Amino acid sequence: MIKNLLIIIALVGMVIITIPLVREYQTPKVISGVAQDYVELSASKLNIPNTITAIVVTFRGLDTLGEVTVLFLATAGVGFLLKSKNTKKTKKRAGSEILKTGSAILTPMILVLGVYIFTHGHLTPGGGFQGGVVIASAFLLQIMAHEDFKFSHHLIHFTESISGFSYVMIGLAGLVILGFNHFLDPRWLELGKWGSLFSAGAVPIIYSLVGIKVGAEMSSLLNSLKEDGGDE
Repeated sequence: MIKNLLIIIALVGMVIITIPLVREYQTPKVISGVAQDYVELSASKLNIPNTITAIVVTFRGLDTLGEVTVLFLATAGVGFLLKSKNTKKTKKRAGSEILKTGSAILTPMILVLGVYIFTHGHLTPGGGFQGGVVIASAFLLQIMAHEDFKFSHHLIHFTESISGFSYVMIGLAGLVILGFNHFLDPRWLELGKWGSLFSAGAVPIIYSLVGIKVGAEMSSLLNSLKEDGGDE
């Protein structure tokens, strides 16, 4: 009874706090000075049509590097906990023929879509994180369809490590070639033609590395969950 009462009080309190915020909210008619600089510089200085990508990969690229690191630590921690907990043999579950047939058709298409998303992140909505998750979903489909599906942990960890290392090296390349305060500056490569795939300097390379890294980390996590989830 007391627990339910506390939950109700907490919900009422959240509503009381939220109502004034909703009433007083007004859609900004003019963007801030920093946002205006982002919009202008993404096109004029970086040759990137997608302003969000310019912010994530360049202006706030160090934040993105930190987010990738946090994701790595989270997946590594979950994998370690599951391995230390899992002492029983997993029970294999056979996938249906429909699922197996569907996975054979859809997996290549999903992989191509994931690659497209992170290689075109500077031109269209999407990017490394989204593309990496899409690629991981292809591995999830295979895990669901085939009870004996496995992939090399050494290969997946090597892929994750080399992509993360290359990401940092690209950041250092900007610092070395362009000078101090240019970490993760993509302009050490030619900016290319506006709107083309090979444009925006090193941004497509950076987003591709992020996509590969995220895809490898999420796939490794899914495989760890699969190995642990059969205990019954």
